[in-house]
Amino acid sequence: MPLRVRKTLEKPIHGHDEISCNTLDNPKPPLGERRWRSAFTAIYFTRALVSLSKKVLDNHNRIVQSLSYVAIDVPNDETTTTQPLGILDQPKLSEMVKQKSVQTLTHLGGVEQIAAMLQSNVNQGISAGQVDLENRRNLFGSNRYSKPPTKNFIRFVAEAFNDPTILILLGCAVLSLGFGIGQHGWSDGWYEGGSIIVAVFLVIAVSAVSNFKQSKQFEKLSSQSSDIRVEVLRDGRNQVASIFDLVVGDIVCLKIGDQIPADGLFVYGHSLKVDESSMTGESDHVEIDRENPFFLSGTKVMDGYGHMLVTSVGMNTSWGEMMSSISRDLNEQTPLQARLNKLTTYIGNIGLTVAAFVLIVLLTRYFLGHTTDSNGKPEFVKGNKNLKNVMNSIVNIFAAAVTIVVVAIPEGLPLAVTLTLAFSMKRMMKDNAMVRKLAACETMGSATTICTDKTGTLTLNQMKVVECWFGSVNSSNIEPGLLELIKEGISLNTTGTIYRSDSSSDIEITGSPTEKALLSWAAIDMGLNIDETKRSCELVHVEAFNSNKKRSGVLIRKRGGEMDLHVHWKGAAEMILSICSNYHDENGTIMVMNDEAREQISTVINDMAAKSLRCIAFAHKRASELDDLEHTMTDESGLTLLGIMGIKDPCRPGVMEAVRSCKNAGVVIKMITGDNINTAKAIAIECGILNPDSMSEDAVVEGIQFRNYSPEERMEKVENILVMARSSPFDKLLMVQCLKQRGHVVAVTGDGTNDAPALKEADIGLSMGIQGTEVAKESSDIVILDDNFNTLVTVLLWGRCVYTNIQKFIQFQLTVNIAALVINLVAAVCSGKVPLTAVQLLWVNLIMDTLGALALATDRPTHDLLKKRPVGRSKPLITKIMWRNLIAQALYQVAILLILQFKGKTIFGVDEKINNTIIFNTFVLCQVFNEFNARKLEKKNVFEGVHKNKLFLGIIGFTIVLQVMMVEFLKRFASTQRLNWARWGACIGIAAVSWPIGYLVKFIPVSSSQHPAA
Repeated sequence: MPLRVRKTLEKPIHGHDEISCNTLDNPKPPLGERRWRSAFTAIYFTRALVSLSKKVLDNHNRIVQSLSYVAIDVPNDETTTTQPLGILDQPKLSEMVKQKSVQTLTHLGGVEQIAAMLQSNVNQGISAGQVDLENRRNLFGSNRYSKPPTKNFIRFVAEAFNDPTILILLGCAVLSLGFGIGQHGWSDGWYEGGSIIVAVFLVIAVSAVSNFKQSKQFEKLSSQSSDIRVEVLRDGRNQVASIFDLVVGDIVCLKIGDQIPADGLFVYGHSLKVDESSMTGESDHVEIDRENPFFLSGTKVMDGYGHMLVTSVGMNTSWGEMMSSISRDLNEQTPLQARLNKLTTYIGNIGLTVAAFVLIVLLTRYFLGHTTDSNGKPEFVKGNKNLKNVMNSIVNIFAAAVTIVVVAIPEGLPLAVTLTLAFSMKRMMKDNAMVRKLAACETMGSATTICTDKTGTLTLNQMKVVECWFGSVNSSNIEPGLLELIKEGISLNTTGTIYRSDSSSDIEITGSPTEKALLSWAAIDMGLNIDETKRSCELVHVEAFNSNKKRSGVLIRKRGGEMDLHVHWKGAAEMILSICSNYHDENGTIMVMNDEAREQISTVINDMAAKSLRCIAFAHKRASELDDLEHTMTDESGLTLLGIMGIKDPCRPGVMEAVRSCKNAGVVIKMITGDNINTAKAIAIECGILNPDSMSEDAVVEGIQFRNYSPEERMEKVENILVMARSSPFDKLLMVQCLKQRGHVVAVTGDGTNDAPALKEADIGLSMGIQGTEVAKESSDIVILDDNFNTLVTVLLWGRCVYTNIQKFIQFQLTVNIAALVINLVAAVCSGKVPLTAVQLLWVNLIMDTLGALALATDRPTHDLLKKRPVGRSKPLITKIMWRNLIAQALYQVAILLILQFKGKTIFGVDEKINNTIIFNTFVLCQVFNEFNARKLEKKNVFEGVHKNKLFLGIIGFTIVLQVMMVEFLKRFASTQRLNWARWGACIGIAAVSWPIGYLVKFIPVSSSQHPAA
């Protein structure tokens, strides 16, 4: 094979561009030179073979074609060779960041050299191609951590088995099975005990399947909440990617509030401070710069902005190791679940008391010979030697008593909460609301006040510069020198970027909506070339945006030998105006800012604000190179106002209707914004928060005014305040605390890092999914994925739906509990027998708990829920309206079943077995009809919207089909007898009376106050 040695430099060796090893035409060089050349060629040929073999080993599944020749680049000593991507030792990189080892970093050549070794570029990032990204994942791992194994289905079955009443019932069933087989043989003796066992296993299976599915649902939602969006630099442009798609070598753009998505090194930035308490336990914020360039995954940016080179991801980080050993608590108990558990215990104790009383009565009557068998003979006779019969009867009595306990304990209450929460969370996710804490679902239904941001929540967050002032309103011709300063102030004092792949393509602008609006105006309208401006200036110092001062600034030095420094400030117009001593007139001339000029400019700002415009002002001054840098930035003297821009952010479509819906629901909307008071007032009127015709004096205040009130004044005036402008995060926290002290259930929206205290303090913290920082999201209970106020109304609706659905199920279940307990207690005392067998009661229990919960806990919300006043969290679950409904139904069921128990044989002319079947059938059908009544607690039309709930109709149909099978086909299993058409008609007719009773009872007036004993 011919071998050519190709030199990388333009200058040829010995006057030749290419040297052929087997050329005979050229004269032979001297022997020593030939030997050196042969050695030189052999060394690089060997290196080429080694490199090729590595590629073959790394890609063993690809076919390598034979080459007709090999061309080898022969660099001289001055040429730098490209390192293979995998040359860096991943454990060494990981340990360097974990241990914050500056020595190791220096040994590896610094950040830029590490970036080069990782085939990354600190200014361009890595390639966005899938091949390169996949190669990096294969070499360094993906940004995911292994999770502890979740509970499997068997665990849920085991938990269902751990119920003491179920275990006791199974023990009774086994004893009954043994006595039955011993007494009647295998063919007939297994039915009674075997039926109970089958029924118990059916209850366990349904409960385990339901809980398992809900657990999977919560797991899925939990993983979705972990999917954070991060901004990365790839192919020279800023892109948004999932945290799970991050790879080693990525350049990540960080800003205030971001969670550090991986371990990495500081590349570039200003005023970066990080909260490392989640990893180190230290509460003090750590400054990140070239002296301390180490970023730890899982920590949070508290101040400043910058770029980071990713060095380790996933399980190679300390955060990944820690998170792999813990998981989110999917068994989180909400306040409503805790209250229901208490209610369950209370009802269970009543059931246990009734069951114990029934057991004593039945055993007493049995041993006194007052109970008879099917032939009318006493079941127990003194001196009877048949111990098996006695034990079998005792076991059956004991099983009946235990079954009463099973029916009485409303296990379905906690299940109903779990089902409705899971259903609500899934539906809310589709409606752009991601629930992070389960309790927020139900608490939101009790909200009395919503404190909302303006930008992006009430407005579209699609900002555009629509009005400018540069010495005169709507300036079109700006003096060139002034325009140059404006361009500098926009392009250098920003966290946004402008990307243009070529001169003909559209530009891509990234950053906050305000930054994007300013950059768009400068680039499109004023012809700004941001890259050229940045190349001509050097950033000396940066003051990141401060929510208290509401401005940001930069100190720059122009390249080209100029000694002076330049200070640029940008921020809220009245804040910037207050620190300016001079201004530019319409000709670009610098004028002294006297009182008259300041008043005129203030009028310009107020006029813009009255048009709902956000006003941003720019200021500039020159400073000496000899001045102290920190003093230069903090010294506010000598600043010159460059101009003011009015940015329009239109209100969201439908926001006025959403605000009106909240008001009709008894929820007060308060707008808290950092904007100018006139801008805030104009937007509030546009959204319907303020009514200019009926507005109190205290309805609109500024943050400084609110915080300067005395505590007594704040408590007095907080109810009337509807808009707070120029507010700081502390003002928002103060308002939340005051409202809670006044007894309000407060929901608060927030997107910034400094909003975290208010979000945590509020009863329901609502963070923004688009503009919200990771710190805000971590502090919140619900993430509004589309930053839309309409979604807040949807969350309010679902919160009320959760509470109402639980009340529906409670009313339904307590009706069954009361009827079952009373009928069994009265029958046991009066006749010595219970009309419903253990299997029949277990079937009723299944209808009540699992199927009833599925049917009633998954009703969708209706807008009628927004016509009611909020329900306080301390109010009892069972209202007077519910007591009215359930007592009426329970009395009817008890009355009709007792009539059937004592007079049924006479009425229908049947024997005891058929009469017991009629009682069982009527009881079950009463529950089926009563499920419709439970759908509407107050409305008389219980069928409204029933066709939309296919799950409800499906469960009703399934229940009826199974009931028919129990009566007609599973006679031995369910201890039933077939019924003819007339008897079926009688059962259905009796049960159907539940509907007119439910309709008529709602005419009985009941006060809206809650029942004190519930």
